[in-house]
This record gives sequence, C-alpha cells and structure tokens, in this order.
Amino acid sequence: MQLKRVVVTGMGALTPLGNTLQDYWNGLANGVSGADMITQFDTTKFKTKFACEVKNFNPENFMDRKEARKMDRFAQFASVTTDEAILDSGLELDKIDKTRVGVIWGSGIGGLTSFFNESADYARGDGTPRFSPFFITKMISDIAGGLVSIKYGFGGPNYTTVSACASSNNALIDAYNMIRLGKSKIIITGGSEACVNEPAVGGFCTMKALSERNDSPKTASRPFDKDRDGFVLGEGSAALVLEEYEHAVARGARIYCEIAGAGLSADAYHMTAPHPEGHGVINVLNWALEEANMQPKDIDYINVHGTSTPLGDIAELKAIKAVFGEDAYKLNISSTKSMTGHLLGGAGAIEAVASIMSMKHNLVPPTINHFTDDEEIDPKLNLTFNTAQAREINVAVSNTFGFGGHNATVIFKKL
Repeated sequence: MQLKRVVVTGMGALTPLGNTLQDYWNGLANGVSGADMITQFDTTKFKTKFACEVKNFNPENFMDRKEARKMDRFAQFASVTTDEAILDSGLELDKIDKTRVGVIWGSGIGGLTSFFNESADYARGDGTPRFSPFFITKMISDIAGGLVSIKYGFGGPNYTTVSACASSNNALIDAYNMIRLGKSKIIITGGSEACVNEPAVGGFCTMKALSERNDSPKTASRPFDKDRDGFVLGEGSAALVLEEYEHAVARGARIYCEIAGAGLSADAYHMTAPHPEGHGVINVLNWALEEANMQPKDIDYINVHGTSTPLGDIAELKAIKAVFGEDAYKLNISSTKSMTGHLLGGAGAIEAVASIMSMKHNLVPPTINHFTDDEEIDPKLNLTFNTAQAREINVAVSNTFGFGGHNATVIFKKL
C-alpha cells in the first residue's frame, strides 16, 4: 500500500500569549510571559496563586450565549481555534466531501471545571439531585471534537485521545496516520485544556508539581534553570488542519509544512517521574527519525517538553544527547512552556503550532527566565536562553510526555 503524504494547511491558536494565531506567535517571538495571578477563583488558601490564563476571552463573541452555556471552557476553546484554523486553511466547505473529513482531538482532563462546580453545588445542598442536564456532556473529554463535527457536518473519524500531557500530540499523530492510510482526506486535530480551577491547582500543589514562586509569577516557569521549582499551569487550545498532500495541491491550498514522521513510546517506569536516563524518550526520538527517514544531523530545532521540573528537564536533555550525539550541539532547543506555562493535554497542539511557525519565520522562540546555569546541564547545548534566535529551520521536532510514561514526538519539515 502506498502511504499518502500529509501536510498542514491551517492553524488556529488561543493561548495565554494571545487569542489568535498571530498574537500567539508575536508573544513567542518576543519572549513574553503569559503568567499572572489567578483570576478564576479565590487562591487565598492555595500554595500556588498564579497560572497562565487565557486573557479577555468572552465566548459570546464567538457563539450564541445559549450554546456557550452548554459547553465547558475547554470545548469553547476548541470551537474557537477550529474556526480560525478552517478559515486560515481556505477550505471551501461546500466543495469538499464532508464524509472524508474527521475530527481527532486531544484533552487530558476535559471538563473538570464543570465537574467540580456541579459536584460542589450538590455537596452544598440538601441532597436533592439538582444537576444540569448538560453536566455530563460538558464534562466528558470527547465532547469538544463531537461538537466540532456537529457544527460543520464532518462525518469522518471522530474521537478524542487521552494520554495526559501527550494527549494532543497523540491526536495529531492519529490524524496523520488516518490520512496517510487513506481513511480521510482532511482531519481537524489539536487539543484544548481549561483546568485553572481549584481541584487542578490543589491536586498539582499536593504533588509538589507546581512552582510556588508567587512573588514573581512571570519568572516562575524557568526550564533548565538551576532554581526551577515546578511547572506553571496553563490553559488554551490550538487546532490544525491536516490534509492529504494531493488534495491540498488540487485545491491550490497554502501549505505550511509536511508531517515527516512521528513516534510513540512508553517509559514503563513510574506513574509521574520520567525515566532518569530518558529511555522512553530515546526510543520515541529514534522511532520518529526512522519513520521520517532522517538522521540526527537533519534536525534544526527541537521544541522540547521542558516543563521546568527538576527531574524532567534533565532526563529529556540526556535523551537528546544520547540520540543526537555530537549533532546535539548543532541544534537549537527551546521550551515555549517558559512563556505559555503547561497546557497539559493542550500542550502538544500549541507547541506543534509553535514549531511550524518557527519554520515559517526561521526564528527559534526562546526559553525565557534563565538566570542561573545548572551544573547538571551540558553548557554546550544551545537552549536558546532568553532571546529568540534567527536560523534557517527546515525540520523541527516537537516532544510531549505525559504522566503514566506516555511519550509522543512529531517531526515537521518544509516542502
């Protein structure tokens, strides 16, 4: 069977750095931090009081008020970014076979805010079950992709991938495979998360996973810095239009890039900690390179998982050095989570967009908030500290890893 080529023809983004694709890229290129004090609930009794929230978002600017009330914030985000991606793609929806268009979405947690609010209301009541008729449909993770398909009439494959913080990279990889196997012509893919709420912040705080740098939230996400103390929670969404290459060419589409290959692996080690030598990451990088028929020397930029945790940052760099050898020193490496925070299941989607925009503009976004070198990190690695760097980027890699040991890597290349 001859596998089809898969390209990206449209993108949309709603992130802590901006509510459109272009605003998001401008924030990345200029090294802007999206972190600030949490506005969505009272943090008085919480150890961490800040996050990377989406700013100035009013769903009623994008959809009917009644429809917005039926949707959790993560599904609203998905709807808005899909609208932007489809518009960006130039698709003429009345001229395509919608039965060959699918939606494969990623979300690690889904409607946690809706679940918490409904449960809290019940707990405060007299035991009478007064739940919203939309409680279940607002809560379930698959609803974002389902609502997109309903809105546009897309009748192809439709489901949601859940692999913690690798969820939307898994969605992107599934979409890529679906098209190259000839199962669909177009897939809307991406991911969204909206967990800046009491249970998420409280739960991650109890795990000692979040930064507690409340006196300086904008400098709290500091991947690879000696004084990093945990990740900063983020929220938002990104959507990508993936399309069979021949289909895109036939309609005269503007093509951002081609998906060259992808890899999936498991650490098979620990529920939350990475393998200390990065064994699962070594495998996922090697397998992605093998599928792309590339050598380490072919890669220009890696958008790393880089969450700003003491163990994770070290393990990922160990894996990169093991796979790339001396070529590791020719790479640009950066963590855009230093600016956006960690979007959990939405991270892979916004970081895929960041990688693709980096290729488009030949500019590596920085790892901001670097103040002190970590003696455990090889100083010869170019981690693109604090300032964006211009370079020709023909091939970019995007890594995401999730609790449970899930690893997902995607390789993008210019045509």
